[in-house]
Amino acid sequence: MEAGKTVKKLIRIFALSLRNAILLLICAFLLFVTYRGNQPMQVSAAPAGMSYFQFIAERIQAAKTVEPARCGWGMLLSLAVLGPIYSVVYTAVAVNPAGFLARGANPDAAIPRGAAGASWHEIPGVWWNTVERLSWTMLGRAPARGCYLGPVAGTGE
Repeated sequence: MEAGKTVKKLIRIFALSLRNAILLLICAFLLFVTYRGNQPMQVSAAPAGMSYFQFIAERIQAAKTVEPARCGWGMLLSLAVLGPIYSVVYTAVAVNPAGFLARGANPDAAIPRGAAGASWHEIPGVWWNTVERLSWTMLGRAPARGCYLGPVAGTGE
């Protein structure tokens, strides 16, 4: 009986440790996004000093005024749904350009250059820059056709 109790205790300790590690990672991720989202964007076309959160707030306001209304909200929804997937894939392609994902990825300006072989502590920065570029491409640039939210405030367009 004593061995069974020991195994249960070990499993419980492992489960609690795993839970705490996951909670710590989530908190670290939220802190990172909050910090980087309030820093000026690294996208060259963005107005000087505009943070990512300011950009998103401005694009939400633009989506409220564009016609047809579903157009603007559809663009924001597509960013919310596809942005996380593309940002992770593009970051993986940038860090490992000879990898499996890179062989199947089409060239895209949002894929970071010069990030090949980045160390583990550089990858969050590469990912964030990818998030900014993807967001700007989807919501800030005038598309060749389709829905356009209008120029971003402060760009002089």
